[in-house]
Amino acid sequence: MSMGKAVGNIDSSINIEVAYAMPESQVLLDITVPLGTTAMQAVEQSGVLQQFPEIDLATSKLGIFARVLGTQGTPEPNMYELREGDRVEIYRPLILDPKEIRRRRAETARKKKDASES
Repeated sequence: MSMGKAVGNIDSSINIEVAYAMPESQVLLDITVPLGTTAMQAVEQSGVLQQFPEIDLATSKLGIFARVLGTQGTPEPNMYELREGDRVEIYRPLILDPKEIRRRRAETARKKKDASES
């Protein structure tokens, strides 16, 4: 899948989605934006920031179909021009580092094992 702006689209607008998920629910907004709209602009235009004022675009990462923008050679959210059908995803910050979660799980399992051997 290549990421970039739409080529050969005669329309001056495209249909995209903006997605934001919370632990208990998610929202998926279908919006139409002008060609050349960036991922960041689409989030701002979608109304999701008014629905969820806790979203901080300065610290939240954005992605397109689970590919985080600004990593692995992808453009930054304010540079990535959307294509027809793109889904802009707003990622919440991690509460705990995955390494810390694994460490805690291993420690709990070790304690259970030690307790059962006693």
